[in-house]
Amino acid sequence: HLYVATATEGMSGVILRGVVCAICLLPPTFMMGATLPAISRWVKATPEGVSWLGFFYGGNLAGAVLGCLLAGFYLLRVYDVAAATYLAAAINVGMAAIALAAGGPSIAVAVRNEAGQKADRFVYLSIALSGFCALAAEAIWTRTFGLLFGASVYALSLIVGVFLLGLGIGSGAASLFLRFVASPRLALGWCQLLLAGAIAWAAYNGSAALPNWPIDPSLTRNVWFNFQLDLARALWALLPATILWGASFSFALASAAPGRSDSGRVMARVYASNTLGAIGGALAASLLLIGWVGSQRAEQFLIAVSAASALLLLPRTAAAAAILWGAFLIYTVPPGSQFLIAYGRYAATWTGKTEIVYAREGMNSSVAVSRFPEGALTFHVAGKIQASNVARDMRLQRMLGHLTTLTAPHPRSVLVIGCGAGITAGAASIDPQVERETIVEIETLVPQTAAAYFRDPNFDVLHNPKVRLRIDDGRHYLLTTKETFDGITVDPLDPWVKGAANLYTKEFFEVMKQHLNPGGTVTMYIQLFETNLDAVKSALATFFEVFPNGTVWGNTYQGRGHDMVLLGQVEPLRIDLDAMEQRIDYRGDSKLAQSMAEVGMNSPVDLFATYAGRASDLKDWLQGAAINRDRNLRMQYLAGLGLNADDSAAIYAGMLAFRRFPEDIFFSAEARLDSLRRAMEHQP
Repeated sequence: HLYVATATEGMSGVILRGVVCAICLLPPTFMMGATLPAISRWVKATPEGVSWLGFFYGGNLAGAVLGCLLAGFYLLRVYDVAAATYLAAAINVGMAAIALAAGGPSIAVAVRNEAGQKADRFVYLSIALSGFCALAAEAIWTRTFGLLFGASVYALSLIVGVFLLGLGIGSGAASLFLRFVASPRLALGWCQLLLAGAIAWAAYNGSAALPNWPIDPSLTRNVWFNFQLDLARALWALLPATILWGASFSFALASAAPGRSDSGRVMARVYASNTLGAIGGALAASLLLIGWVGSQRAEQFLIAVSAASALLLLPRTAAAAAILWGAFLIYTVPPGSQFLIAYGRYAATWTGKTEIVYAREGMNSSVAVSRFPEGALTFHVAGKIQASNVARDMRLQRMLGHLTTLTAPHPRSVLVIGCGAGITAGAASIDPQVERETIVEIETLVPQTAAAYFRDPNFDVLHNPKVRLRIDDGRHYLLTTKETFDGITVDPLDPWVKGAANLYTKEFFEVMKQHLNPGGTVTMYIQLFETNLDAVKSALATFFEVFPNGTVWGNTYQGRGHDMVLLGQVEPLRIDLDAMEQRIDYRGDSKLAQSMAEVGMNSPVDLFATYAGRASDLKDWLQGAAINRDRNLRMQYLAGLGLNADDSAAIYAGMLAFRRFPEDIFFSAEARLDSLRRAMEHQP
């Protein structure tokens, strides 16, 4: 409640969220960070003992890899956050029992013996810079390879797993070779110089090579084969750099250990230096570098930092060669692939088929616009086509906007979550009854691009005086605003994209319901392609739990199901077809009538003939469907297994078999009811 009362937009809001995260996460992570130094005091700070410190770090990372993959592919998919948390807590309790039973010698004397000894500050600075580069690169490469693999929870688990695996391999390998290394300090310096090359290698593969490998992920419906391919590509590109970062940690431990008797203190200082650098790298890349200068410049900067880190430790005779090496590698970093930004995992299959007229990386998402030879424009976010001026997409986008305002008796205020190309927001804005409209979009580039390239199809909505734009996460905005609305429409990213499922949860639907004025309407986009039946059923069942009067409206393509709109109200839905004819004002050639006619809807009957069912009709069809909640985000795990599928026609046909004409929803004093019935019978 304190957070909600003080929540703000912009950077101050981001800082406040960081404070809340720190309050929640620092207690457990503090203990996690203390574990390695505590274990390290079981060995002496001798050359042989120091090699064990590297093994401890490698063992810790091996467990991290297992935990990452176990949680991402099994625990969270089959169970939920609570089950995964309880298991983690149980493992910690078990390890505590083992540690307490084993006991250990007192180290008080060892601590006193360290008084007055000076550390090699360049070693600590170098390992801090190494940590900076590692976590900054992870942030950059998670974005890049997330586009390449499809940013599902599974793909991101693979990326993080490979990153941790490389760190563990490098740490363990360096520990094995420490007894043969005359100067670990010098080895640490060479590692940093080699890292400059490894960063350039990953940058080349992520931006130039891998997006152009002749791969079509849709050639198999079995997404597990894609996961194998993604794992291989991640190992190929990321393993060299991550192995060297892991080795750097072990070499730093050995460099800091001579003359010291407390191995725990050695571990703590090196670990703290590395972690503080990692924090700086993660924040710098996520909040500044990617959005300000893009991935290419950010990777060039990391190469320079790695080379500078090497210069701290290498002899002066190697300085000139190191500088030339770094300059050469910086020159070799290619610009980001525009087709990767636009088409993501399908980049290779689209090369040469369209023209990319705009592509840029933002702080939260990458945005692109492409043009087909016949002139059609498509709008891309996070490596996916999210909107276009193609007929089937225009129909869906206009349906979302018009159903939101036309089914509400007095739609004075409307909230649009997700700007996209602005076409849905534009359709809502031209309703004469709408007095104010709020568009909430998390990525600044999205509304800028929509205003520049889709001004005509979106009715120049972003320059409409009754429209205000808020740069914020849609869920966060709705949770923290006190404003209520007559209409809320939501057009999220694909449900398999990590994080999108939190806009489909029961808890979020309840928040939307709480922010509706009496008679207000909620609409939501539901895709039927690149998903599966279980995920679609999960979305509908969750929505209907909160809106039992909810209805479904279909958008077909070539006579087959393609995508849908969910419509929910607190009160039972009632639509007067005669009043709707007057409100749209076809005879007066209103903007509403023009907008609907442009997508083939020349009367209210054309719009409402898209009715595809309601909660009571679909009760049997939805039997056993998983409810998507905040604690399980079940939908993203279900949809993530169906992103190669295109069962939209079969899913829609199966659902449509349960449709019955809703005698209690539509009414008309004229013959429009019969016209609607006939139109629905002819709808696929």
